[in-house]
Amino acid sequence: MPQVAARITTEQEKWLKDYFRTKSAGAEFILPWVVDTFFRAITTIKHCFSDSELALIISAHKNLRIQPNNSSKDYLRLRIAEACDTKDLHNVYGLSRDALDAKLSKLSNTDATALMVWAAAFWVSKNCSADNISEYISQY
Repeated sequence: MPQVAARITTEQEKWLKDYFRTKSAGAEFILPWVVDTFFRAITTIKHCFSDSELALIISAHKNLRIQPNNSSKDYLRLRIAEACDTKDLHNVYGLSRDALDAKLSKLSNTDATALMVWAAAFWVSKNCSADNISEYISQY
């Protein structure tokens, strides 16, 4: 099995050591579960939005680094509203701000965070290009 070097906080390390026999055993359990859960969530979430809505969400996350303290449904809605206010993205993509916000408001915090991570990941992926957002939407 391939190995991954992940940075974790001291608190996260303590949690892994407290709940699992070793830190490595905990990480080997948690990481695959999180990745699988993330991709299941994204697959489900993407069916709730049109390609244009997803493209707007991706565009709104350019140059954004997701942090635990700004990963919530409220922050996602704020981020999208700000992108529409400053960059007029709803008009760029021909969308209703109210309709998009109504869909975003139905997400759980976990689903909203998964959507934000997915959108921000586009901009750091090796295939990142404003010309291939639609390809990213269909493949990932």
